[in-house]
Amino acid sequence: MSRPIKLFGGSCNPKLTLAIAESLNVPLGKARLGRFKDSEVSFQIVENIRGADVFVVQPTAPPVNEHLVELLIMIDALKRSSANRITTVLPYYGYARQDRKDRPRVPISAKLVADLLSKAGTHRVLTMDLHVGQIQGFFDIPVDHIFAAPVMLDYVSSLKLSDVVIVSPDAGGVERARAYAKRLRVSLAVMDKRRGDSNEVDMIHVIGDVAGKSAIIVDDIVDSAGTLVKAVAALYEAGAERVSACCTHPVLSDPAIERIEESPIEELIVSDTIPLSEAGQACQKIKVLSVAALLGQAIENVHNERSVSSLFI
Repeated sequence: MSRPIKLFGGSCNPKLTLAIAESLNVPLGKARLGRFKDSEVSFQIVENIRGADVFVVQPTAPPVNEHLVELLIMIDALKRSSANRITTVLPYYGYARQDRKDRPRVPISAKLVADLLSKAGTHRVLTMDLHVGQIQGFFDIPVDHIFAAPVMLDYVSSLKLSDVVIVSPDAGGVERARAYAKRLRVSLAVMDKRRGDSNEVDMIHVIGDVAGKSAIIVDDIVDSAGTLVKAVAALYEAGAERVSACCTHPVLSDPAIERIEESPIEELIVSDTIPLSEAGQACQKIKVLSVAALLGQAIENVHNERSVSSLFI
């Protein structure tokens, strides 16, 4: 393409942004990002981006609101600096779990965030492992939805595990788990969760044969890890020989790390869409895989007007 590519990143995950820049072999865009004394976001681009194809990387990870507002302000500055096209790269889409009215008088926050991004001036969105794929329909601009599965599957295959079964943690995650099982050519099991009055998971039943097998739970997000450790316990009770889990977005709110440490889970495999806390980095049961090269390839394809879906065929 004749127009140059420019890559900028927010404060949420600078390590991932730098790794993406290295995979693309492009320098990071020059900008000043900070805070005024009253905590308002201060952002200034200090190079010419007129006519450029701009990609701004910012997962809306905790603290979600702060990183979201920072992203919106960055997009506004890019728009007012006459960028030719602005692509928002959202490795993790905050508020994705609030995607419908599941109770009376509640917002659909995932739709609101989509509207905010469009109004701020982004022309397209590149995101990874949305909680539900239908969120793409909340946008009136193009959305490229990519998956961490190739990175996760390469690692799982390298473990050389015998008699593997892929486990969906609930009915809603069956499609994701089935895709893993199909690629690995292994069987599939599903967890049936029963919630009590407080919306906490009371009981988990295993649907499928896991006895004597290496069970791998596949999910998009692990937050407090409460449901995860209960699922691990249920799989061991059902006779699984080994239990591990794959999760794209390690939110890992307190007390998730402590729960993982104390659980019998062999390994929690996560991506670097969200940076881990110091406790998370120190946890021996957590294995972090980088999706920087995958995101970099998707960015390159978008820039050169090539197919993004071809990365997953």
